Amino acid sequence: MKKHKAIRFIMVSTFLFLQISFLAFMVKEKYESETFFAVALLLIISITMLLGYRYLDLHHEEYAYENISVVLWVPVGAVICYLLNITAGLGSVLSAGITGTLASFLPLFNKKSEYLSKVPTAIYCGAFIGMSSLKITPSIGYVMAAGMIGSGTMLLSKNLFLGIGGKLGTVAFVGVVIVYLIYWVIK
Repeated sequence: MKKHKAIRFIMVSTFLFLQISFLAFMVKEKYESETFFAVALLLIISITMLLGYRYLDLHHEEYAYENISVVLWVPVGAVICYLLNITAGLGSVLSAGITGTLASFLPLFNKKSEYLSKVPTAIYCGAFIGMSSLKITPSIGYVMAAGMIGSGTMLLSKNLFLGIGGKLGTVAFVGVVIVYLIYWVIK
């Protein structure tokens, strides 16, 4: 039980930290000359997010994790979208759309399969990783690493942020940001 609570706390803290950091950089860039306004805006947004995380019913009380055989499709979706985006030159939005649309047909192979009904979600999550530009994801190895971290994040966050839009994009964002930070520290 304590292990599950610790995992939940780490996942929520990671999401919150990355979201507040990202917002801080956006506010800093937008209001660079107006420091007081930027700090006040960032504090208001941060407090609102903290209260939302603390008091809204965003999580199930039970502890469940996504099946590992499902989340391993996240890097597959990332690579497919990346290849369509960069190699084929289709652009990020069209590449993600094609990847997601093709993935949506997988459950038709066996309509009774619970496993196949979950795979399109994982592939589409990976498509968000594959949408990144060359400045952010400079190689296919980078995309695969971000996909693996995204799959781990998806595995551990199954019962978190239920009913909140943008979870797949946030999971993809976590994967890309963590790999980007690792690459930045090593470089």
